[in-house]
Amino acid sequence: MRKPTAILLILFAVVLTACSSSTGKDSPTNTYIPEPIDETVAEKHEEAFDPYATENRYDVADSYFEKHAGVDYGTVEKDVTYYSTVAGDNKQCNVLLPAGFDKSRTYPVMYVVHGFGGSHDSQIDDDSYLTLLYGNMLHDNLTVPMILVNLDMYTDKLADKDDKSDEELRYIYDKVITEITTDLMPFIEATYPVSAEREDTAVAGMSEGGAKSLCIGFEHLDRFGWIASFAPDTGVIPTEYYKGTFWNTPYMDEFPQPTAENTPYYLYMTVGSKDPYNVDCTLYYRDVLDGMGVKNQTDLVEGYEHNPTFWRQCFYNFLTKVFHQ
Repeated sequence: MRKPTAILLILFAVVLTACSSSTGKDSPTNTYIPEPIDETVAEKHEEAFDPYATENRYDVADSYFEKHAGVDYGTVEKDVTYYSTVAGDNKQCNVLLPAGFDKSRTYPVMYVVHGFGGSHDSQIDDDSYLTLLYGNMLHDNLTVPMILVNLDMYTDKLADKDDKSDEELRYIYDKVITEITTDLMPFIEATYPVSAEREDTAVAGMSEGGAKSLCIGFEHLDRFGWIASFAPDTGVIPTEYYKGTFWNTPYMDEFPQPTAENTPYYLYMTVGSKDPYNVDCTLYYRDVLDGMGVKNQTDLVEGYEHNPTFWRQCFYNFLTKVFHQ
């Protein structure tokens, strides 16, 4: 039989957890209390997991993007250099190895694509939001051990980077769609213990990186089983948006039609209702894919804009689902 003091302590903990779980994005808590909203990884594997069956959430507390004592955030290997035949020069990436990294085991891998003007350390760096989010989620058993690679879209002679206009950068960025499978993935697979199977390979990005994630995923459906695109720019397929500008130039004439063998396990697109740039094109991509019969989960999220405050919520959702089968 529990003593009255113990009962009071348990009731107090329940109240604290309830308060944390009900906190929205406008009034987040800074108290780090694991939120009992999502199933743990073990619970997901008790039966066949359908990532489309669970609604995404956009009220994740600030505590998940902060550093906490007692949490192992893994190791960020910075400025990892490899030679790119497509660029004709060396390129760099940042690599996040998970807590408890064991080089004798094989990990799934997620390639992260930055936005326009960013670089290979925009999302993965010491104490960056994605590094902290992933560490906290792994600690709370809300995601699986994986290796994350923050790639650099700039695929040209590095010495000339600062001299490029936005228009030149747009087309230079397009080259990463070929470069990722030609140079980066072979390097990562030779250097780190990652699986080369499509069920163990994901790509995720935001803004221009979101557009490139769609291009990468659909250009290489045989290599990528999981695709996430947060507020993607125009330039994936033909649209009516930003006509007459370099933003409108499509990379593909149309989305390739997936087959039964290469249909994505999960295709996630999302955009904030206050995004000043990409609401229309995100929803257009959704409508085209729906018309093709390509399953996707696309969210129009009230109140969010085009910034990291939104990206970090999106990564939370993708991390709860990616590589769960």
